[in-house]
Amino acid sequence: MRVNDKQWVTSVDQDIFGADFHRFMEMEDQFNHMEIADELGISLGEVKKLKKKIIRT
Repeated sequence: MRVNDKQWVTSVDQDIFGADFHRFMEMEDQFNHMEIADELGISLGEVKKLKKKIIRT
C-alpha cells in the first residue's frame, strides 16, 4: 500500500513545533510559559500556539 507525502509526514513527525506534545501537557500545569519554552527548546510564541491548540481540542 502506498502512502502519500502528507500521510507520511504526519505519521513520522509526532512532535508539534519540535516539542513532544505529551511532555508539554505534563509541564503546562507545573511551569510557566517561559520555563516551558526553555525546557523544550522552543520559542515563547510556539508555547502560546500549543496552549491555543489544547484549548481548541
